[in-house]
Amino acid sequence: MTDVSPLFRPFKLRGVELKNRIAMAPMTRSRSPEAFPTAENVGYYQRRAAAEVGLIISEGTLTRRKGASNDAAIPLFWGDKALNGWKQVIDAVHAAGGKMAPQIWHQGMSRKPGTGHFPDAPSDGPSGITLTGKKISDEPSEADVIDMAQAYADAAADAKRLGFDCIELHGAHAYLIDEFFWPVTNQRTDRFGGASIAQRSEFAAEVIRRCRAAIGDLPIIIRVSQWKSVDYNARLATTPQELESWARVMVDAGVDAIHCSQRRILEPEFPDVDGANGLNLAGWVKKLTGIPTISVGSVGLSSEFTASFRGEGSAAGKLDETIERLDRGEFDIVAVGRALLQDPEWALKVKHGRLDELRDYDGASIRAYY
Repeated sequence: MTDVSPLFRPFKLRGVELKNRIAMAPMTRSRSPEAFPTAENVGYYQRRAAAEVGLIISEGTLTRRKGASNDAAIPLFWGDKALNGWKQVIDAVHAAGGKMAPQIWHQGMSRKPGTGHFPDAPSDGPSGITLTGKKISDEPSEADVIDMAQAYADAAADAKRLGFDCIELHGAHAYLIDEFFWPVTNQRTDRFGGASIAQRSEFAAEVIRRCRAAIGDLPIIIRVSQWKSVDYNARLATTPQELESWARVMVDAGVDAIHCSQRRILEPEFPDVDGANGLNLAGWVKKLTGIPTISVGSVGLSSEFTASFRGEGSAAGKLDETIERLDRGEFDIVAVGRALLQDPEWALKVKHGRLDELRDYDGASIRAYY
């Protein structure tokens, strides 16, 4: 059986002690019909905190920009009712011995106008351009862009006040921060735009700097991806040099860790450079910047993963190889998403070798999981 002990080694992120290297990946649930957490949401997070998840990253929670979401059942992270609900969540997680970050989110131009909590609000984006390149609104002023950035910082300040252990900024998957990275959606000519990925990263840097000013020493994580919700093959950085220039802007702005989203955790980022078994995205970011990274991508989704623990191999991702890479320092934390959604005790069962009790993920009944 695979030695799982590397998953259960402590890790310090800035000043926060995590009891192990397993994070619960953020997963949109659309289970907050009045826009704030309920008792059901509290229990959902508490169960996973009590079952050996080292860091829980919440579902996406919305900034105060009223066009932030297309779904009125996604929770806000502003306003008395919502924040009171999140206070209950973090208190329950702490009571169960866990640590938690809210993921602060704005859907940007991915949000269709006329939807969400405030249907009359306009959608925000760098240039008023959709993910497919269609111009649907005027480019926002620089003052508007700064307010978009400040909205993340306001949520971060509330997270600190409520007692959260760190924050995560959603900068991936063609949502607002990512849209500034992407040349299709960012055609600005001021300081928030430009021809290079480093120039287009200035909005992310502005968000990070404002969050740092708001929360002091609380750790800041940013989630990034190459792929987009409308283009799985998209690549912002086609070389290690481009990747370094992109990541370096965020590191210099003050981020403490980068959460690198891939569809499959063992896919090499630059196979032309280091081969078919080369570093993944998190591995390259850590190598180029020295900053801690979180790696994610289909971890634990099938019985083939369980088989890999028993030395039977795995065509679906080789969890044993993921642990080996973690052990040698390619990345620092492994984020587990749908497997933890299916089975709140996934980490606990892995720790104690209760592999026969692991449940296979069944996407058909995803909304039933709590």
